[in-house]
Amino acid sequence: MSLSSLATIVVLNLLGALSPGPDTILITRLATKSRRHAVAAVTGIQVGVLMWTSLTVLGAAALLTAFPQLLGLVQLLGGSWLVYMGYFTFKAGWDSRSAVPMSLAEQEAQLGRLRHTFRTGLATNLSNPKIVLFLSALIAPLLPASPSIGVAITLILAMSFSCYVMFVIIAFVVSTKAVRRKLLAAGPWIDIAAGSFFMIAGVALAITGLRDIVGF
Repeated sequence: MSLSSLATIVVLNLLGALSPGPDTILITRLATKSRRHAVAAVTGIQVGVLMWTSLTVLGAAALLTAFPQLLGLVQLLGGSWLVYMGYFTFKAGWDSRSAVPMSLAEQEAQLGRLRHTFRTGLATNLSNPKIVLFLSALIAPLLPASPSIGVAITLILAMSFSCYVMFVIIAFVVSTKAVRRKLLAAGPWIDIAAGSFFMIAGVALAITGLRDIVGF
């Protein structure tokens, strides 16, 4: 596999990951409160990315695209998770909208343990199997027909590591103290907006999954 082909795949993968979605919204929201929690979420998200890219490179992702009912079930479960997470995010923002803005340290403490944030990032990424459709449509055609183990590992690591670096950079930029202080008073409204996005995206994903399951 040529270096130019590898670079093309990595760039396409980064563009897809950078598009607005649950992953980027979650990272941005957490980064306004805590850099450590944002990076923990990024790490959880990248475990999911590693799974999806491995499925694509190894050809197993074809199972989801070949069996719409299976993909629909994953979408229904994932959409339900996004609605659940969105509701509590929205509620937290709504309940605190009239309260005195918390300090940076208080906002970080409110997020809880890093391992919980890691699991949230992982669940958020796994809840959206549309990444499989993106990878299958744009990246799979560029892959070798029967990649060797070395090529497969190189592709998986290149796609996953590049996404990880990109998301960590976003987390570090948004979580600088200057940016966080400017967004301090807007914290509840950020939660309300993020929660609304998660719920709307979750409902849309669940409806799509339900349609795939019943065959509409």
